[in-house]
Amino acid sequence: MLLNSISLAAVLALVAGVNGAPTFKLKGRDVDFDYNNQKVYGVNLGGWFVLEPWITPSIFEATNNDAIVDEFTLTQALGHDAASSVLTNHWNTWITQDDFNQIAAAGLNHVRIPIGYWAVAPLQGDPYVQGQLPVLDKAIGWARSAGLRVLLDLHGAPGSQNGFDNSGRKGPVDWQQGSTVSQTLTAIANLAERYAGDTDVVTAIELLNEPLGPDINLDELKQFYYDGWGNVRNNNAYTVVTIHDAFEDITSFWNGFMNAQAGVNNVMLDTHIYQIFDQGQVSQSPAQHVAAACGSASALAGTDKWTIVGEWTGAQTDCAKWLNGLGVGARYDGTMAGSSYVGSCDGKYTGTVAALSNADKQNIRAFTEAQLDAYEAHTGWIWWTWHTESAPEWDMQELIANGLFPQPLSDRQYPGQCG
Repeated sequence: MLLNSISLAAVLALVAGVNGAPTFKLKGRDVDFDYNNQKVYGVNLGGWFVLEPWITPSIFEATNNDAIVDEFTLTQALGHDAASSVLTNHWNTWITQDDFNQIAAAGLNHVRIPIGYWAVAPLQGDPYVQGQLPVLDKAIGWARSAGLRVLLDLHGAPGSQNGFDNSGRKGPVDWQQGSTVSQTLTAIANLAERYAGDTDVVTAIELLNEPLGPDINLDELKQFYYDGWGNVRNNNAYTVVTIHDAFEDITSFWNGFMNAQAGVNNVMLDTHIYQIFDQGQVSQSPAQHVAAACGSASALAGTDKWTIVGEWTGAQTDCAKWLNGLGVGARYDGTMAGSSYVGSCDGKYTGTVAALSNADKQNIRAFTEAQLDAYEAHTGWIWWTWHTESAPEWDMQELIANGLFPQPLSDRQYPGQCG
């Protein structure tokens, strides 16, 4: 039975809130955001507490070591003291109070903050360094000052839940081996406990980012989601527990799971929509990208729990330097092994939004508007990502400054794309 490890206290705390009700209506003391009647408008603070080479290539270039491809190998190669120096400087400069203020001024109401297990439940023998949490504590205060809500996202699990560099360690998917699941649950419990008193800001906790469904045991993942929900509930009865779709269908696979009828409350599904990570997608025309975005609205509207598009982008190419991994090329310009040329990555491999071609600017703006319209079909959206060193298709801060991300959010230069 999937509920086997939820404490009796946690279940009793929820009785008044669930009662088998078929709606999303919440009862009693609640989180400080109305996910029923307000839309989530958010942005990810990517590359801050979990490094990604494509977001901050300078950190990796400074090592002059091609074997360093993620945060694990970076800290391993640098050693504790040097890694701590590099990362402490990064944590204290990459995102500041001013960024939170700009995000709020842009009309957004949420930030999603990725964090690795090693920050909250480090394991003996890992090379990772700590010091993230005092900065994250400050970030909660910055969000409070700016009037923003925070979704804390466990972005990396022991063993790696997907083998991507954004899990902290690129390579095999070893999550669910040995003690990795229980270690992940400890990280969730520690995170939930630390911010249990900040429910005016920390309204949601995501149990795990992008577990790779085809490579893991999905029944065990579902059990982990229930157990993680219980760990959050042991600290707060109403904090929204966010679960990623594991790249499985959001309606046919996830409807019926952890909805109100299942006896749990305040669960949100997170799906990530990108149209650039296979050859067929990067070969689509701009109009086809728009049509695909519009076509996602019906599935989003058809889920039986709150559902956000927790990552998406205006990019129609995978051109950004190291987006597919450090030293790996792109499908779009044929530089990735096994890919075929679609178009040039000039100006999109590295560069600025201002320097993009007029065609690229128009395509990004139109595609972004279509996605904004489509992803409001249910609970809302969170863009990836706020800030990059040199990836113009992805950098919300720069896109806003150059008029390619709508301001206000309702502004449309290409109205009616989704009918």
